[in-house]
Amino acid sequence: MRITVIGTGYVGTVHAACMADLGHEVLGIDIDEERIASLSAGRAPLHEAGLGEVLARTVSSGRLRFSTSLAEGAAFARTHFVCVGTPQRPDGQAADLRFVDAVIDGLAPHLRPGSLVVGKSTVPVGTAARLARRLAVSTRDCEVAWNPEFLREGSAVQDTMHPERIVVGVVSERADNVLREVYRPLLRAGVPWFSTDPATAELVKVAANSFLATKVSFINAMSEVCEAAGADATVLARAIGADSRIGDRFLEPGLGFGGSCFPKDIRAFAARAEELGAGASVVFLHEVDRINTRQRRRTVDLSRRLLGGSLAGRRVGVLGAAFKPGSDDVRDSPALAVASALQEGGAAVRVHDPEALDNARAAHPALAYTLDVPKACEDADLVLHLTRWPEYGRIDPAGLAAVVHEPLLLDARGGLDEPSWRAAGWSVHALGRPDRRTAVSARGGAS
Repeated sequence: MRITVIGTGYVGTVHAACMADLGHEVLGIDIDEERIASLSAGRAPLHEAGLGEVLARTVSSGRLRFSTSLAEGAAFARTHFVCVGTPQRPDGQAADLRFVDAVIDGLAPHLRPGSLVVGKSTVPVGTAARLARRLAVSTRDCEVAWNPEFLREGSAVQDTMHPERIVVGVVSERADNVLREVYRPLLRAGVPWFSTDPATAELVKVAANSFLATKVSFINAMSEVCEAAGADATVLARAIGADSRIGDRFLEPGLGFGGSCFPKDIRAFAARAEELGAGASVVFLHEVDRINTRQRRRTVDLSRRLLGGSLAGRRVGVLGAAFKPGSDDVRDSPALAVASALQEGGAAVRVHDPEALDNARAAHPALAYTLDVPKACEDADLVLHLTRWPEYGRIDPAGLAAVVHEPLLLDARGGLDEPSWRAAGWSVHALGRPDRRTAVSARGGAS
């Protein structure tokens, strides 16, 4: 079938390419002419595993093309996915919906009867109903549905082609049938289908993100207690994660979450709950947010302590700029927040990242960057591991020790083989772990 995807950012580009790969005819639409030109040439605008191959394949096949015209999109198809951004408002915590509203207003005069507008953007509950009323002013026989995305940066193509579930919020059987047709290949493969009302569908996304963010902040709160008590948060996390009711995913003590989703989504959720008179029910999300922000300050404070109480004139090598591995996204990157704070405190900071340096330079131009790990750490008094890229786990600690001024490592993400680094002469420190301890295995025996 024919569909349009409006907005070719992270979500929209992945969705458009994957829908075309499922066999649909897809028209991607964006106001950014430079981006549209690049996409039309089959070039991915972001680093995402497998996206470049899918994009090139579907563009060359003719199933995927791009335009800057909403009118062309309305003439092309009757099913339209809205994938524009919903950032945090500059004047508060709520979501900024002006881009979503602009799509509806621009699309409405051109829609054909029977069209279905499907939101994928993360929005406050009640948005679909509001947009439906807005659409009804100038259109007839058109509906609004919601189909939240559950993509993880770094595995978005995999998550789209092999999702854990598909959630749709609809007001009619017709809309449900249209979306079942869109996702028919996935439904045939046995992907669970949840068809509900739009409000519930909107809440599924923000509730899921809030729960996952809470797990991250919970284990980081426990890491503070572990530091005070002389306990090991990494072993604690594995032990409680072994409980099937809890699970070990997202229980990794460290620098905390960032990116374009978790921080702004939990703030917008709390703000919307306040508007609905239910703010008391999610007041804990404010503390989740505060704990997460505090992890960045704790990392800076620990760095300062390790350097003798002052950052002035000290050299620091930073491993990682992206907010998470597998992505070149630096939006609300904890790594860059820490690197910038260290530099503001007087340290000379040089940052390495295998994929995100261009975006990092644009966001934090005052920092120094390099594509060479030894260069990033040359003459460093302290090395910080701030993004858990797999290649950092393959670093030769002895080789890196030869280029630093002081073999001092702060591992704020885990994933490095601490015994190997210590054996190579490094002093290794981490949030939530005592500096001196008798090693105890996860099975409970002395090692």
